Amino acid sequence: MNCQCQGIEDVFGQQYVTRELQRYRLKGAAKTTRMLTAAIKARGVDGLTLLDIGGGVGAVQHDLLEAGVQAATSVDASTAYVGAARAEAERRGFADRVSFKLGNFVEVAEGIPPADIVTLDRVICCYPDMNSLVSLSAKRARKLYGVVYPRHTWWIRIGLAVGNFLLRLQRNPFRTYSHPTQAVEAVLGENGFKRCSYSQTLIWQVIVFSR
Repeated sequence: MNCQCQGIEDVFGQQYVTRELQRYRLKGAAKTTRMLTAAIKARGVDGLTLLDIGGGVGAVQHDLLEAGVQAATSVDASTAYVGAARAEAERRGFADRVSFKLGNFVEVAEGIPPADIVTLDRVICCYPDMNSLVSLSAKRARKLYGVVYPRHTWWIRIGLAVGNFLLRLQRNPFRTYSHPTQAVEAVLGENGFKRCSYSQTLIWQVIVFSR
């Protein structure tokens, strides 16, 4: 996984993240992120805590903090993303309510405290060992578990394969993965979670689970 983390640093470097933060400030969160936070807020978030894994510029954190989440922990493998999320939290007045951790979640999970809500917005598709990622993150969730990841369709698998081929030509170790929905939900089921909300776009599925 060290190669994948290096690939994350290469793909999601300072220039890329700066542009993404600018887009976020101008246009807001991506559609699927808004779908995810709306589904979570519908379950009630006032006074709860959040663990946002692979939080990027912090779109999930900021929306849920504005909706009443008491405190959030953000874990990301990209140095640039951690810096951008911290800067945006400070800009929005959330600096004292968010803690940041740089690293591969699976490797640092033991040091991360549990939270009422755990989110992985477009993160599962960036990790080869889905079982470890989902199992360890589910064990940190007390109430709700929200995810956005690709639908497991043939055309998406082909698209990811083409993307990975281009990354290989560029000698970038970063890869994307299409994990079967049933396999992901089986791991969550083993950890006591049941699906309570489902929606999708052409590419993405947005799912919230509860204990």
